[in-house]
Amino acid sequence: MNIPEQKLDAILTRHAIASDRLNAGPDAESFVALSRELSELQPIVDAITALKAIDREITDLEALAGDSSNDTDMRNLAEEERRECLIRQESSAKELRLLLLPKDAADMRGAILEVRAGTGGDEAALFAGDLFRMYQRYAEGRRWTIDILSASEGTMGGYKEIIAEINGAGVFGRLKFESGVHRVQRVPDTETSGRIHTSAATVAVLPIPEPLDVVIDDRDLVIETMRAGGAGGQHVNKTESAIRMTHVPTGLVVMMQDERSQHRNRAKAMDVLRTRIFDLERRKRSDAEAAERRGQVGSGDRSERIRTYNFPQGRLTDHRINLTLYKLPEIVAGIALDEVIDPLIAEHQAELLGAEEMPS
Repeated sequence: MNIPEQKLDAILTRHAIASDRLNAGPDAESFVALSRELSELQPIVDAITALKAIDREITDLEALAGDSSNDTDMRNLAEEERRECLIRQESSAKELRLLLLPKDAADMRGAILEVRAGTGGDEAALFAGDLFRMYQRYAEGRRWTIDILSASEGTMGGYKEIIAEINGAGVFGRLKFESGVHRVQRVPDTETSGRIHTSAATVAVLPIPEPLDVVIDDRDLVIETMRAGGAGGQHVNKTESAIRMTHVPTGLVVMMQDERSQHRNRAKAMDVLRTRIFDLERRKRSDAEAAERRGQVGSGDRSERIRTYNFPQGRLTDHRINLTLYKLPEIVAGIALDEVIDPLIAEHQAELLGAEEMPS
C-alpha cells in the first residue's frame, strides 16, 4: 500500500501546529491535551522523517547510477547502494503503516481478568490457579498492579473462579488475546497410574471503562443481599454482606462476597458490572468487522479453544496462529509469556494491514 503524500504532510502540519501552540504557553487544560497529542504524533513524525530521508537518498543514487558521465565503478556502486536503500525503504514504510493503523482506544487501559475452571473437576481448578499465577507474575514483571476482587477456591486448591483488576500502561492491549478456552494435558498429582488427564479453564480479559463510558440507571438493577458462603467463621452466619447484582436489560449477573462490608462488595460488584457491560457493547460494535475478517486472531469468543498446555512434552500450542513453543515451564512462570503474546499482536497487525490494503 502506497501511503498518500498528502496524508503524511497533513500529519507533519498537525504536529507543527501543536508544537507551536504548546510553545506559546497555553492554559493548563490545553497544555495537557497538546502534550498528549504530541506524544502520540511524535513516533509517526519520526517514521515519516526517516522514510522521506530514504526516499531522497534513493533519488540521489538513481541520478548517480544513471549519469553516463560517471565511470562504471561509480555507477555500479550507486546501483548497489540503491538496492540496499529499497530494502530499508520497504521496512520503514511497513513500520509507518503500522503506526498509522487505527488504534483501539481501550489498548492503553487496565483490564479485569476473569479465570474460571472448566471441564475437569479438581484438576481444572488447579489449572485455573496456575493460569492466574502466570498472569500475576507477568503483571508483576511489567510493574503493573493487580488487585484480587473475588475468588472462589477449589476443594483441592486452585480456583473455581477468580476475578482481578490489573492496572498499568497498555494492560488490555497486551492481554486481550488471552480470552478463550485454555486446555491442559498433564498427569494430576492425585493420579496414581500416571495417566494423562485433559481439563480446561476459561479466561476473559475485559477493558476497564472510563467513568462516562457506561452509565447505569439504578432502575435497571436488581440487588439482593445474602450471607456470604465459604470460609469466614461465625461472621458469615450473622451478616448479610454478600451482594448479587443483576442488570435487567442485559441479564448480566455479578456476585461479590469477598469483603465483610456490604458497601465494599456492592462497589466491587458495580465496577465488574460496568466493565462487563462495556465489553458487551464493544463486542456488539465489532461483530460486523469480525464477520468481514473471518481469519482474524481469535474472535474473542469465550468458548473458543485457543491454546493447549502439554506438560509431559513441555509444549505450548496456540491454535489461532499455529504457534508451538517447547518452553512451557518458562511460559507458565510468566517469564516467557511475551513470546506467545508478541506473535499474536503481530498477526493481528498483519490482518489490519491486509484489511487496509484491500480495495474498497
